[in-house]
Amino acid sequence: MGKMIELSAADGVQISAYVAEPAGKPKGAIVVIQEIFGVNGHIRSVADRYAGEGYLAIAPALFDRAKKDVQLDYSPESMVAGRGFLTSIEPAKTMLDIEAAIKFGAAVGPVGVVGYCWGGSLAFAAAVHLPGVAAAVGYYGSGIAARASEQPKAPVMLHFGEKDAHIPLSDVEKIRAAHPEMPIFTYDAGHGFNCEARSAYDKPSADLALSRTLAHLAKFMV
Repeated sequence: MGKMIELSAADGVQISAYVAEPAGKPKGAIVVIQEIFGVNGHIRSVADRYAGEGYLAIAPALFDRAKKDVQLDYSPESMVAGRGFLTSIEPAKTMLDIEAAIKFGAAVGPVGVVGYCWGGSLAFAAAVHLPGVAAAVGYYGSGIAARASEQPKAPVMLHFGEKDAHIPLSDVEKIRAAHPEMPIFTYDAGHGFNCEARSAYDKPSADLALSRTLAHLAKFMV
């Protein structure tokens, strides 16, 4: 069971974050980057899972700059609300908040960044722009193809669903062409296949992606 803490970004703004601690000494830290639904029960459960794997997990509440304690479900109305929060915050400010979480995690060792949906795109951006990232993993980030020409400074792994209505496979191939060295996996699943709270949840795909993610983090977070 985790707890909520406060983080201070470089511009002085304070945001909350969910922190889950492992049973023993942390192997490092994982910054878990939310979907457009806030640090809800699913994202907290993801952080708990990484804590169970021996990492200090921290999920910054990236909507706090717009509204505190946003926790949405996966209804169409929540999707509209989440997109509204997203567009109301300057992308550069969001990166400051992720940077604050990375600095918090660095106190225990190497830091990995893992993001889902919107967070998948942000995980890629963090590997490109932010210091202190040892490895990054993005799940079904729809914004990655548009910035495929950017060069990450840390090793990145990406996961996509072959039936994703939001991300065409042509986008995945664009990223592959720009980064032939990058491990990019596709699954017989749709958008959000890792989330148990969504109808698109696909356990075999989620389990396989997690095993690959953990191996990637273990390889580079040393």
